[in-house]
Amino acid sequence: MDTEALTHPTDPEIAKHALAEAAAAAGYAPSIHNTQPWRWRLAASTLELYLVRGRILPVTDPDGRLATLSCGVALHHARAALAAQGWHATTTRMLPGTDPELLARLHVDGRAPVDPASVLELRTIPFRHTDRRAVTGTPVDPADLAAIAMAVRAHGTQLHTLRPGQLLELAAAAGHAQRGDADPAWQAELTYWTELGRPDAAVPARATPAMGRDAGHNGQLPISAAQDRAATFVMLYGSSDEPSSWLGAGEGLSAGWLTATQRGVSVLPHSAPIEVAAVRQAMRAMIAGIGFPFLVLRLGTTGHAGPALAHSSRLPAKQIIDRI
Repeated sequence: MDTEALTHPTDPEIAKHALAEAAAAAGYAPSIHNTQPWRWRLAASTLELYLVRGRILPVTDPDGRLATLSCGVALHHARAALAAQGWHATTTRMLPGTDPELLARLHVDGRAPVDPASVLELRTIPFRHTDRRAVTGTPVDPADLAAIAMAVRAHGTQLHTLRPGQLLELAAAAGHAQRGDADPAWQAELTYWTELGRPDAAVPARATPAMGRDAGHNGQLPISAAQDRAATFVMLYGSSDEPSSWLGAGEGLSAGWLTATQRGVSVLPHSAPIEVAAVRQAMRAMIAGIGFPFLVLRLGTTGHAGPALAHSSRLPAKQIIDRI
């Protein structure tokens, strides 16, 4: 779009530009292994979100559960951007009878009052990051945890705080799930969980990488389970285990993560436990079978112990947005 069009735009041009800005903001969304498994199709007053099958990890995410959840985060980012710009948009998810890779459609209906909460979310999006530093500060304040949980619940998903005994159960399940031929990064994360469940005296002092799956590389980090004793671990779960719920869980994760960032709470997602069916079943038992686990999150404060990692690289807009 040229400068003249932006200086004296018609209403359709303004709407289309707002949708393009929303898709660009969605590009900041975190995703499993930084695969960014989404693609947007922009046409007039409509923006469509597609799951890119070629970016689904066939071994660790064969059902596309985590890829769809990642797309849900991008969807929430885009919706927040539109609301922050003063647009009312109708969101239709999982449209029946359409391309199964079409996850959602945003249609701009017209102008609306600017939503202050969405403005804050939009401003927070560029600063949100996966924090792999050790949790060395004070425990998460109950008020902050409640605010994060409320933001997640607003999108039909729940947070369950894992109790010490449940961490032991999860560690035991992770230990049984380890395979000698597994990917080193995947193996390292399960090792992290196994160590987390051991008594303090038994936890080795060596560094263990805690992979949050939001990075373009899997480097060794000076983080061990012993250093995360002050962390709060929560399970993100929903009422059903199907694509629509995975997408909604991503929207809830986005809202909760942005709330956490605003409150100075670090977030590190753990996907390895979710990638093993037996471990997912054990996690479901922890919530008495009332829901299905989607992700485990480590929440905490770093106490500024060491530098934060740089943001993961993002695909350029021209690679994720098709204009028709």
